[in-house]
Parts: sequence; C-alpha cells; structure tokens
Amino acid sequence: MAANIKPLNDYVLATAEEAVSKTASGLYIPDKAQEKPKIAKVVAVGPGRVGDDNERIPVEVKATDRIIYGGYSNTEVKHEGVDYILIKEENIYAVVK
Repeated sequence: MAANIKPLNDYVLATAEEAVSKTASGLYIPDKAQEKPKIAKVVAVGPGRVGDDNERIPVEVKATDRIIYGGYSNTEVKHEGVDYILIKEENIYAVVK
C-alpha cells in the first residue's frame, strides 16, 4: 500500500480511521462538528532513533498495528490518492489489540 513512502528515524506512517458521521440514534453529524479520529492503522515504520550510545533503538509498533495517537505535530500527506499521517513514535500512546 505505501511501498513508495518509507518513514525515517522514529516516524510511523499510518492511515486514520474514518470519523464517525452518524450517532447511535441515527442523526448525522456535520463534517465541521466531527472529531478527528485518533485511531490509525500502521502502514510502515522507520528504523528507529539513535540512542545515547549510538545504537539504534527500534520503533515498538509494527505494520498492521492499530494505534491510538495524539499531538498536533503530525504531518498529513496525500500520496497516490491515499491520505496518510506521519506520526513521531513519542506521539503514539497505545496499540489497540
């Protein structure tokens, strides 16, 4: 899917899950009122960051993991018609099992 994008260092490339556009009772939520999703599926992972002793520390998530992320410094990228998010590993809070 993202064969042409390879994250560097401790960045993770992911695709965000769709925002909920309808409530449980059937009411539609306008686009502007929808909360941005904070769950994404990991597509590709960088090699990790370099530690104090110059050894590479690998990223703890892997491709196909579903993650909960936060932060405002994520970078949104559209490539070949697909919307991706580049997330720094420190902005990943959890893996969804």
